[in-house]
Amino acid sequence: MSGAGLTVWDDLVGQRPVIETLRRASGGGGMTHAWLFTGPPGSGRSNAALAFAAALQCESGTGCGTCHQCHTVKMGSHADVNVVRTEKLSIGVDEIRTLVRQSALAPAGVKWQVLLVEDSDRLTDQACNALLKAIEEPTARTVWLLCAPTVEDVLPTIRSRCRLVTLTTPTAADVAEFLVRTMEVPPPLAAHAARASQGHIGRARALATDEDTRNRRSEIVKLPARLKSLGAAMAAATFLHDVAKEEAEAITGELDAREKADLDVAFGVEQRGRRPREYAPALAALAKNQKTRGKRRVLDVVDRALMDLVSVYRDAIALGVGAPGQLVNEEIRGDVATLARAATPEQLLRMIDAIFTAREQMLEFNVPPQLALESMAVALRLPSPAGARASARS
Repeated sequence: MSGAGLTVWDDLVGQRPVIETLRRASGGGGMTHAWLFTGPPGSGRSNAALAFAAALQCESGTGCGTCHQCHTVKMGSHADVNVVRTEKLSIGVDEIRTLVRQSALAPAGVKWQVLLVEDSDRLTDQACNALLKAIEEPTARTVWLLCAPTVEDVLPTIRSRCRLVTLTTPTAADVAEFLVRTMEVPPPLAAHAARASQGHIGRARALATDEDTRNRRSEIVKLPARLKSLGAAMAAATFLHDVAKEEAEAITGELDAREKADLDVAFGVEQRGRRPREYAPALAALAKNQKTRGKRRVLDVVDRALMDLVSVYRDAIALGVGAPGQLVNEEIRGDVATLARAATPEQLLRMIDAIFTAREQMLEFNVPPQLALESMAVALRLPSPAGARASARS
């Protein structure tokens, strides 16, 4: 829903079947009270849900993108569209209960009340139960839009009551065309960002517009060919962790400071020069939320780096087996070729498995990132030439 788009659908890249389904539903064809939007990271599931919300409120019923209703949904100020986003590790029951109470009210306008929950996979068990009751007994003219990576990330009793909308990873050509069309990115840079993002729209935008982001990724994808010793592995793990922490702090630092300043103003700390009794617990709660958000942000940045690493090993496998087509990391083809010569496809697959194991340890089992990354980096050490030959013979 960028300013360059003519309709609310124009920012949904490579999702034509989804757009047609949502267009029909906003016009009354196949409309239901609960929807579940799934798709891989960066595919645009939240954007699709928000575009659908705008189309449901649109004065023309098509998602024109130019009317007052579409504009207020885009700006986040529409009275009948409530969006729940979180930077925390989970969405608690109190947040969902507030939304459920909202759902019991009639919409302020003449159309729908839309309740959009991003990251529905982060709902706690109690939050899921509270949401389920609301979806089981829907209020007239109320629509729930839930977003999650896969259907398995949502409670079966919830997903069974939702109409499923599945987004796919857009092609590199679609992403490049989008960057050129909406952001006037030079075609060569757009092509590079599209390949490197692996279909992640937000990541493609960042790579196309921020040189620091491109440089960080460039350093990360060069790591695999350098992991020839235990020392190199430990150094790589530390580098990944430090880069993630630095980037996360840069993202959250300004927001943290702004929230603290707003809290001080709300309690009159700046004007009165003293702290009311209620200020200390409010400050403690803010600090706790900021710490949780910071931790999640570090994990998100590390996760993105791990996916960049996976792309290098997949490129090496493709090169090793002689698969046709352009590499994701075409600009470091020489390093990829070194990797393909140093390890067999089977060994490279085991290295990819080690990356996903580290990812699972951090995201699912709360293993400290530094520890998980060190274990992963040791598993990514390149085998000696003799070891690679022996593995190939077996």
